[in-house]
Amino acid sequence: MDRPAIVLLSGGLDSTTVLAIAKDLGFTPYALSFRYGQRHSIELEAAQRVAEVQGVARHVIADIDLRVFGGSALTADIEVPKHESLTDVEDAGVPITYVPARNTIFLSFALAFAETVGASDIFTGVTAVDYSGYPDCRPEYMEAFATMANLATRAGVEGTSKITLHSPLIALSKADIVREGLRLGVDYSLTSSCYDPDGQGRACGRCDTCLLRLKGFAEAGVKDPVRYQNA
Repeated sequence: MDRPAIVLLSGGLDSTTVLAIAKDLGFTPYALSFRYGQRHSIELEAAQRVAEVQGVARHVIADIDLRVFGGSALTADIEVPKHESLTDVEDAGVPITYVPARNTIFLSFALAFAETVGASDIFTGVTAVDYSGYPDCRPEYMEAFATMANLATRAGVEGTSKITLHSPLIALSKADIVREGLRLGVDYSLTSSCYDPDGQGRACGRCDTCLLRLKGFAEAGVKDPVRYQNA
């Protein structure tokens, strides 16, 4: 029996793992990525590679331009912060790489996609353990969005189906995420997590997400297969 599910796919470590989890649970994944005015297209190239290798039913790249608002190092002419270690990141508050309301925007698109393909399930790779302090990655936010989703859709109002929002990584550390992905056969060399890669696609190794990713692989006892600058 076909069980369609929307999977938000950025091309990074977390969303790629979630795609593998959705498939392992028996869902037919429809991947959704965004060209939202981010600093580079490398993550979209990674998302396309992952979607092709993992065999999704359909991969949609939605175009929205969050540069019209700016307010983030990912969507405006603001330098991406670099750090020597994660201790520089801890207790620093919400970082400038936070894109205002991004997860709410992305999940709203996922909700629309779900209605058009008859899916009752949406998968997202948010995590509240090893993350950069974004407010839209917390469990209470995900619960609130799920409640809203069932008030805002025809299927929810008519009672024909209930939208379920899956966040299987939300309580996992980066190391646990890496271990789970490897168990499911994920090829992490296809992914890209860096906020500021160079022209060759090599990760900087010093932005928040690079440091968190490297920490996860180190604690999992596995070498990160992506290319890093000065490595």
